[in-house]
Amino acid sequence: MFISPAYAQTAGGAAEAGGFASLISFAPLLLIFIVFYFLMIRPQQSRMKALQAAVAAVKKGDSVVTAGGIIGRVTKVEDTIVEVEIALNTRIRVVKATIAEVTSPNSKPAND
Repeated sequence: MFISPAYAQTAGGAAEAGGFASLISFAPLLLIFIVFYFLMIRPQQSRMKALQAAVAAVKKGDSVVTAGGIIGRVTKVEDTIVEVEIALNTRIRVVKATIAEVTSPNSKPAND
């Protein structure tokens, strides 16, 4: 025969340094997860906490934007529902959880 048979070699070297080598190969993945946590997950959690606090503290006279894009002024606040005036004598009831932004009435517009 022209081709000699090939036999598997024992993994003696890999078994001796297996713990440390696997830790070194796992380190970049762990580092990427840590960076991802501090740059993406943590800031998003703080933004969500701030929004939830603002929605819980909404009061009559505040200007709100809903998740559907409706802009109006709060006229009545209940436990889970807010009444929003979107035009003169046009009021709608909105679930508090759908409020995307709350601004106080004394804040100035950007172009004034």
